[in-house]
Amino acid sequence: MNLSRILSLADFEAAARRHLPGPVFAYVSGGVEENISRDDNRRAFDEIGFVPRVLVGTSDRTTATELFGHRYSAPFGIAPMGLSALSAYRGDIVQAHGAQAANIPMIMSGTSLIRLEDVCAACPGAWFQAYLPGESDRIGKLVDRIEAAGFATLVVTVDVSVLSNRENNIRAGFSTPLRPSLRLAWDGITHPRWSIGTFLRTLVNHGVPHFENSYAERGVPIIARNVERDFSKRDHLDWKHIEAIRARWKGRLVLKGVMAAQDARIARESGIDGVIVSNHGGRQLDGTVSPLRVLPEVAAIAGPMTVMMDSGVRRGTDVLKALALGARFVFVGRPFNYAASVAGEAGVAHVFNILQGEVYRNMALLGIRSTGEMTPQLLKQENPGRTLLDSSGIK
Repeated sequence: MNLSRILSLADFEAAARRHLPGPVFAYVSGGVEENISRDDNRRAFDEIGFVPRVLVGTSDRTTATELFGHRYSAPFGIAPMGLSALSAYRGDIVQAHGAQAANIPMIMSGTSLIRLEDVCAACPGAWFQAYLPGESDRIGKLVDRIEAAGFATLVVTVDVSVLSNRENNIRAGFSTPLRPSLRLAWDGITHPRWSIGTFLRTLVNHGVPHFENSYAERGVPIIARNVERDFSKRDHLDWKHIEAIRARWKGRLVLKGVMAAQDARIARESGIDGVIVSNHGGRQLDGTVSPLRVLPEVAAIAGPMTVMMDSGVRRGTDVLKALALGARFVFVGRPFNYAASVAGEAGVAHVFNILQGEVYRNMALLGIRSTGEMTPQLLKQENPGRTLLDSSGIK
């Protein structure tokens, strides 16, 4: 692929729409129900403008950001995305290699089709994101497996007590279990580059994909009728399960999917090292507000706990707005998935270069030398009726 024509992260989405079969693209791109939350993730960024400073020497500026004792090249990383190996051959490893080369963190998804041990071996600095099993005894065994693999940071996603209503996937012909159909066959025929380079290559080299990391043992094949069993029975989980993990896990522990300041307070009191403010990219409860809207409240109550954010980040300006509102770091999901699908590791590197370049350039235009100088005073609410910011810049 001629990457010189890819000028923005949105260009990768357009390229992936052409490259991927319709059902696979719908799975990656879609939200749930009316896509209210997915769309609000973008709208929230548009409602905030900048108030830049001028005549500030910024020639020595840097995008480097320290997080959990590691100095990364930029204030953003790769968010966890399930089934990445379905949109790109060995997709999780492609993203892990790209993240390692760029010196940014990559969070591996618990719904990966590649063994977590293989990804950690390919990129020892990767983080692992887990969906907790419904059975308490299996939680401990999964945590032990993650530790034995060598991961230092465990991210527990807490906003999936039940499966969401992704009716858009069904309308597009995508489902788990993945069911063969004439529609899927036709999509494969009309997208030969994906069919040969990703789907058939995976079958020949690795067989039918399995959900590899739901438990301590191997999960079911993606075509198994009882595949949803691995992702159910979670609605009884509560803070006691998180406290048990904290007592067992000696590495860094992060909760992903925290939206309410009250939950951030409980997380802090439970000894959690960090939270990722997230509405799951608009893929869980439709109508959940953008994480950007609650970020100042969470940051205000977090204390020493590290606050991060994902969902809807598509530009360097988005990264900087999130940092100003209290995030220490942000994570970007779908664009890295799209890039890996159409251009492999080179695509992942190109996403990094685009986004890091935008952050670097915009820092000069804003009049700051480091990401830590990004404060609410550099922002202005576009719509005074909203409550993201008050006159002091903090809600």
